[in-house]
Amino acid sequence: MRRWFLVAMAAGLAFTAGCTAKSPTGAPPPATSSAQTQPGAAPADVARARTELGTLKVIAWAPMKGYTRERFKHWTAQGESCDTREFVLRREGEDVKTDKACKVISGRWRSVYDDKVVTGPGELDIDHTVPLANAWRTGAADWTDERRSEFANDTRNPQLIAVTAATNRSKGDQDPSQWKPPATGVWCTYAVHWIRVKAVYALGITEAERGALNDMLGKCPK
Repeated sequence: MRRWFLVAMAAGLAFTAGCTAKSPTGAPPPATSSAQTQPGAAPADVARARTELGTLKVIAWAPMKGYTRERFKHWTAQGESCDTREFVLRREGEDVKTDKACKVISGRWRSVYDDKVVTGPGELDIDHTVPLANAWRTGAADWTDERRSEFANDTRNPQLIAVTAATNRSKGDQDPSQWKPPATGVWCTYAVHWIRVKAVYALGITEAERGALNDMLGKCPK
């Protein structure tokens, strides 16, 4: 389980090879910590998720009218030729190498959704934990385009993860009541991260979504 886990962040992640990533606001992004390599969510994060789940507003899905992925501009510049995709690949990989334009050309990644090791960056997609279409149907339709772009490029919260293209495309825009990672060992952390993103952005959830998240939190260590 790589740096997607336990979003315990401290300031100042410096990239090598002359590529320093920045957050969508232009400030230096927080650094990942060694704690993020652990295979589960911290007890404090699980406790917070249980509390936050109870505060999320249960709603019916809003219509998809007006939705396009272009309303969530991505991948945006993160500084010195790096974009959000390259930032996430570098953050989550091992022995990552880039060219002078900050494009990732090699490395090693573990796709936590299906627990597969990947050595080719072209085999990876950057998944939005809460899909863009789901966000649209649960509150983002009322946001500004700037806010939607911030959501689509959020490197500070557990919203972006590098996974195999197959699992990302299998997931599509489905919520946890419709799709769960094939690797059941990540269900706890997936639920914790999904809830965190929904809480940070004040997005709603459906009744079925809430039930699935509650069940997945049941996979967390006692």
